[in-house]
Parts: sequence; C-alpha cells; structure tokens
Amino acid sequence: MGVARPLWNGLTDPARSVALEVLHHGPLSRAELARRLSLSAGSLTRLSKPLLDIGVLTEIGTDAERRIGRPAVLLDVVPSSRHFIGVKLTGDEAHAVLTTLRAEVVASERAPLTSHRPEDVVAIVTRLVQDLSDHVDGVAALGVSFGGTSLDSATVASAFYLEWTDVPLARMLADATGIPAVIENDVVAVTEAEHWFGAGRQCERFAVITIGVGIGYGLVVHDRLVTSLDVGIGLIGHVPLDPLGPRCPLGHRGCAYAMLSIPAIRSSVSVAHGRDVSYDECLDLAVAGDPPARRVIDDAGGALGQLVALVANLTMPHKVMVAGDGVRLAHVARPAVLRRIRDQRDPRAAPVDLDVQEFGFLEWARGAAVIAIQKYVLDELSQ
Repeated sequence: MGVARPLWNGLTDPARSVALEVLHHGPLSRAELARRLSLSAGSLTRLSKPLLDIGVLTEIGTDAERRIGRPAVLLDVVPSSRHFIGVKLTGDEAHAVLTTLRAEVVASERAPLTSHRPEDVVAIVTRLVQDLSDHVDGVAALGVSFGGTSLDSATVASAFYLEWTDVPLARMLADATGIPAVIENDVVAVTEAEHWFGAGRQCERFAVITIGVGIGYGLVVHDRLVTSLDVGIGLIGHVPLDPLGPRCPLGHRGCAYAMLSIPAIRSSVSVAHGRDVSYDECLDLAVAGDPPARRVIDDAGGALGQLVALVANLTMPHKVMVAGDGVRLAHVARPAVLRRIRDQRDPRAAPVDLDVQEFGFLEWARGAAVIAIQKYVLDELSQ
C-alpha cells in the first residue's frame, strides 16, 4: 500500500481558503473567487498562482454563461490528484470505497466481519484497503465510520453493534496500513458528505434524518456541522412521536426508534403475520395492499412526517434530507409523510423542502471517505 505524497502541506491560510472554496463549490472563475472571499483581484492572482504551480488547482476552460467581456477562465481542483478510502463498519460487514478528492467513488469492496475483536476487524479492513489501493498509485488518507461515539476522531469511545469500548482504532489502522487514519460516527460522516459534496452543498442550514437499524440526525447551521459530546448516542431515536405507538427496548412508547427503525417495523409486521418478515417484504406487502403491513407502514410514515415537521419547526432548515438503508419507507408511505408534515406546520410557514436520498451502504462508506478528505485538507493529516 502506498501513501500519496502530501500536496496541501505548507499552504498558508489564505491559500488554503482559496483551494477549499474551489474544492467545495468549484469550478469558479477568479472574479467569483475574489468576490466570495472578499479579496482584491491582485490578491486572488497572487494566491492562486502557486496553487496552480504545485498542482492543487488547474485551469479547466471558460465560463460558458458569461455573455459580456472576455470569457472568464475557470479554476478547479484536480479530483484524481489524490485518492481516499472510506470504510463503514456495521455489526456484520465492512463496506469500503475508493474515492477521488471530490468523493467520487472509483471502486468498492466489502467483506463480512467474522469477529468483533478489534484486531480481527482491523485485519479485515486492512485487506480491503490493500485491494482498493491496487487501483491507484497512493492513498492520502483513510476514514472509518461506525454507529457509536468518538470524542477525538481517533478512539472509539463506544460502538454498540461492535461491542467496543475505548478502542484506539485510528492508531491501529494507521499502524496496519501505513496510511493516516481518522474515525467518526456514521451519521456525522454522511451529514458532512451531503454538506461538502451532496445535496446540502449550497445550503447554509440543513438537516439529515437517517432511517435504518437505528434513527440518526445531523444538523448543519451557518455552514458548520452542529456537534457535541452526545453525537453518536442516537438521542433523536427516543423523541416521542405517537403516544399510542409500540414501545422501544428502553420502554419509550411511540418514540422514533419504535416507529421508524427497520427492526421495529419488521417486528410489527412479523407479529401480524405470525412469521419473520424482511424489511423489503414489509414494504412490498404494504404496496400490495396487505392490511396489517399497510397500517404499520402508514403509521410509520405519519411518524416520519411528525419527526420532519418537528425538525423543521425547531431548526428552520433550508432543506430536510431523509436517507439511510431504510429510506424506502419515505417513498412507500409518502402520502402519510406529507400529510403529517402539513398537519404539524403553521399554514403560513414555507413548505418543507423534503429531499429523500437514495441510499445504500456504499453511501455510508463514501461519508467515511469525506471525513478523511476533510482531515487531509483542513488538518494536514498527511504530514
């Protein structure tokens, strides 16, 4: 496994600001960059020239939208100049992707977790990293996401599905792969992926609700992720949504977990049918008009609408995204979702911009790669 030669090392803060603006929003003309960063034309030229000389930026053509004056040359990063690996750990599998500097997926791999011992998981991730590294000359950084908490992006404080406490995962991975490594909660990683390279890129405020084995929540305000020591605990999973709903494992009646999670929906439909029913079958039965499944799914859709309305009412985001491996619920129960949102909002309020994101485990892994990209370009993790 090769480690890519550092490219962003040694950039001054103003030069880094120029490069980050192009990475995040580009391609951009020099005039637009100067306007966004409140720089004079001369200062922008002075800052951009060395970035072009060392290959951080490149000129890619002219602005086709410009109608007056000389065509403006556009600046962009070179996405293929650096590659990153992101890994999403579940309780059963490791899903990995190789991406460019703009988080475009180049290749992917996955492997079962045959053991939860940290050493065994590190060995499995290392094999995935080796396989993906064969596609490129070097990897700049490795990011790993998981359902749980980390206070320093290096040590897993707790990970329920992996049964881990205080595991120095980033150091173990860096030692095993030779690649700088960073770790993060999976919902944080996905939210940052939408923030930097996804549907939230142009939004100063947006929220992400994830539906899956658990319920997750991410919030960006003033173009920054809102975070705290409680990130990864899954607090939103126990927000009450239906006083007559089923109980979650902690005894909360009608909370988000009890109404929306994949295990809860499967349990309700399975009890009604007297057999084990998969999540996709629950949704298929609802689409086919099966009365018990339709009732469960519509109740879940109403609960999802309640949660979206609550988030919109309290945080006033420009957009609310719904994602996760259980996101098909938002499609199958869409009428119930929209009806509950409407019922829970003041009629004078602006419509909620609800963005349902198609999602799979590779998107979770891509989020982990984005965490690696951020650390590389912001914290000079590659040094």
